[in-house]
Amino acid sequence: MDARLLEILVCPVCKGPLDFRKANLELVCKACKLAYPVRDDIPVMLEEEARQLSQDEAAG
Repeated sequence: MDARLLEILVCPVCKGPLDFRKANLELVCKACKLAYPVRDDIPVMLEEEARQLSQDEAAG
């Protein structure tokens, strides 16, 4: 994931910052507890494509 791209991307729901989790290829919004997939180096920033984080994932 390009660092410059990560700097400008925000959560489409709350407009908060996102963390890139390389192991899962996801962009995570801790505030919304949503993980957006990254497919072929392209972030899929659609709420309906995001998965809900578990309590453990949201805390970490």
